[in-house]
Amino acid sequence: MSSNSAGPLAGQVALITGSESGIGRETARVFGRLGAAVVLNGLQAERLEHTRQALAAEGYQVAACVADVTDFAACERLVATAIDSFGRLDVLVTNASISQRAYFADMQPEVFRQVLDSNVYGSVYPLKAALPHLLQSQGSVTFISSISALNGMPSGSAYCAGKAALANLAHTLRLELADSGVHFGVVHIGFTQNDADKRVLNAAGRPVPIAHRPPRWQKSQAEVAAIIVRHVRQRRRRTVISALGRLILVVHSLLPRVGDWVVLLSQRRLRNFYE
Repeated sequence: MSSNSAGPLAGQVALITGSESGIGRETARVFGRLGAAVVLNGLQAERLEHTRQALAAEGYQVAACVADVTDFAACERLVATAIDSFGRLDVLVTNASISQRAYFADMQPEVFRQVLDSNVYGSVYPLKAALPHLLQSQGSVTFISSISALNGMPSGSAYCAGKAALANLAHTLRLELADSGVHFGVVHIGFTQNDADKRVLNAAGRPVPIAHRPPRWQKSQAEVAAIIVRHVRQRRRRTVISALGRLILVVHSLLPRVGDWVVLLSQRRLRNFYE
């Protein structure tokens, strides 16, 4: 049982995709700390089980399911795990995705599709499987996007396109399901400290380390997770993490040419930031 059965989220069930590691794992930990039961998801069975055991040892109610979120049948099994384990579903956080480190002109078409599918169908399929239960609970859906979706980013074409699509998807769903009581929100994550073994895809589809990010620009995974959970609890439509993200949003909205000039300048002077 949860170590905080009287917490503010006691009785609720949260499913977080891509939660075997990184931000997803820490988001699951925050939900558990607040009393929710959590359902973990990932592709690596050993790592997923390690995370499940770690959270269970902390006293949280936790279940886990190995599932590829770009496979609808697998997503149906994932949602079934939540219902079979805890009897309901209140929160869906679609965090699982693949990123890239490759310029569009160099990318193999199948790599572009793989990255795009992970970011779009990796949110659409879990939601389609979960929606009947979320309608019943009048629950919450949060798509994890990126600040790079606000203005684009060189060497991130498929990733940026997929993350931008999630914002429009959330807006459309708010309109279609306005009377349902279900919350649809988007969190645009900024630069975050990554697990040491985190990898993204290069132009040929091979896993490579993520491009350099100055440590002073990065938030910890725990900080980001806390913001995500606060976003869910407040049922916010959009949360942009970091001052840089909010600056990008303002400049892109009001002075888009200035924003593009800054990005192009940084691309010339800080190539390791993109490559």
